[in-house]
Amino acid sequence: MTNNLDYGIIGNCRSAAIISKTGSIDWCCLPEFDSSSVFAKLLDEKIGGSFEIITDESFQITQKYIDNTTILVTRFSNGIDTFEVHDFMPRYYKPNGGYQAPPEIIRYFKYISGKPTFKVLYDPKLEYAKGKTEIYAKEHFIVSLTYGEKFDTLFLYTSFDKQKVLNSETIELTSDGYFLIGYNEKVFETTVENMFLEHQRTKVYWLNWMDRTPSYNLYNKEIARSAMTLKLLTYDKTGAVLAAATTSLPETIGEVRNWDYRFCWIRDASMVIKVVSQLGHKNIAKRYLSFIMDLIPDKDEKLQIMYGINKEKKLTEETLEHLSGYHNSSPVRVGNAAYKQKQNDIYGILMDVIHQQFINFSNDIENTEELWTITKGIVWVVNKHWKEPDKGIWEFRTEDRHFTFSKVLCWVAVDKAIKVAELLGKTSKISKWKLIESEIREDIMEHAWNNDVKAFTQSYGSSDLDASVLLMEPYGFIDAKDPKYVSTVNAIERELSNDGLLYRYKNQDDFGLPSSSFTICTFWFINSLYKIGEVQKAKRMFDKLLTYSNHLGLFSEDIDFKTKRLLGNFPQAYSHLALIETAINLSKITNEEKIKELIE
Repeated sequence: MTNNLDYGIIGNCRSAAIISKTGSIDWCCLPEFDSSSVFAKLLDEKIGGSFEIITDESFQITQKYIDNTTILVTRFSNGIDTFEVHDFMPRYYKPNGGYQAPPEIIRYFKYISGKPTFKVLYDPKLEYAKGKTEIYAKEHFIVSLTYGEKFDTLFLYTSFDKQKVLNSETIELTSDGYFLIGYNEKVFETTVENMFLEHQRTKVYWLNWMDRTPSYNLYNKEIARSAMTLKLLTYDKTGAVLAAATTSLPETIGEVRNWDYRFCWIRDASMVIKVVSQLGHKNIAKRYLSFIMDLIPDKDEKLQIMYGINKEKKLTEETLEHLSGYHNSSPVRVGNAAYKQKQNDIYGILMDVIHQQFINFSNDIENTEELWTITKGIVWVVNKHWKEPDKGIWEFRTEDRHFTFSKVLCWVAVDKAIKVAELLGKTSKISKWKLIESEIREDIMEHAWNNDVKAFTQSYGSSDLDASVLLMEPYGFIDAKDPKYVSTVNAIERELSNDGLLYRYKNQDDFGLPSSSFTICTFWFINSLYKIGEVQKAKRMFDKLLTYSNHLGLFSEDIDFKTKRLLGNFPQAYSHLALIETAINLSKITNEEKIKELIE
């Protein structure tokens, strides 16, 4: 198994697969993102299950995406004998409307030259490898079955000899071929020709999607790959947005900060939607708003911090004791107990997204009345609860505190609600709401600022610094040139920066002291440098940070301070949305700004 997260992701907004740089499918859940795994080598090298392509040592293996698509190409070549494997999950428009996005992976083998030979290790382990998976060759397909706690099946269709596949015998490639891994039995015959057609249709879908994404002066390639990765983490059926495609990849090897991220966090998802809306993709935003509106009970306050992708409200956490974990980092968890937590910042995050929709798509908003009802409800909830402590953005599992970020986002909720009221001409609420906004602001300015450390701190009365307070400026609470904000940025750099990467915080939490960098925090810090006028320093840090992505430009949740190894769940929506925001800001750098900073 690779020592870094040198993986690509493929998907079709229904599920996803994680594929190693040597072309092994090491993680996939079917039929949906949060279903049980069918391949889980990522979480247990011995029993997890994988689908590997094996060549002799003369072959060099390289990997890249087809430009502006999510089709992953792994190339095997020894100079004379060459072939490519094009991995994708089909996604394209159907002639009668809607999308074709079946729960299946196509591995299209493209013959290039010579007489290449390879073997495959096809070793699915259904239902998180809990029980025995039996494999049989039938006339038209290979079927895998498990009879453990739950009966399940998986089908493999191929143009290659089925017995050679099952016995891992040598196969010589003389023309194009394919494997199709499907959750459902196919009704119609599969052929090389129709697999090629699926490839082309999927390619065209992504090219069209990217054609609607704007171009930028700098970092266009990085913005494009991040945008497609965020799209892959959206779930079409309901509009949910996942935090990541994996579970239990550790924040630090050998430690226990291993969580299931295949759910929709209101905060993460709303931040993603805000960024993707700026890139002009209206449908994702519309579907997400529908997802939220279906979840908010009638004029009630019971909004959870996270939900299942099919709107499940109960996400019971359990441990899969039989799996050893990524590089033996147990436990492996499915479900997430954090769904019960109280985090007051989600109302501000959600209100920010609603406000963005009114600005970006003002003539095109359905459900305006419903959104206005939600807006009023959010202010009511915030007014009732903003003085209470909570678990905060980082989900401390023990004590509740008065976290600065949560308070600022309560202010944001009221601020954005006022702006929505102004846009809709609903003026009767504004004067009352401005009083609430003013009260929250004064409370933050009085209690969150620590004069000894010359910074806004993690929580009221604390001297601990926290990268999340850098977001006070982007959310409009404070001006970038305000001396208190500049002083906070500088204090955070002194205290939380380590070799160009940032800690979230350095104080002890429920699991000890943090020992890896939370990737989004470094992006936030670079953004704040840019905002306070340290433009070239920001650009240098950003360029350096980009070199820590994997070979395909993908980021996970965390980065090891010493080795720069990627850690945590992968790919991480948080990291990629922050990359896009930072890249868009830095792409505004002009020659005049460069000259001005050099003169100063």
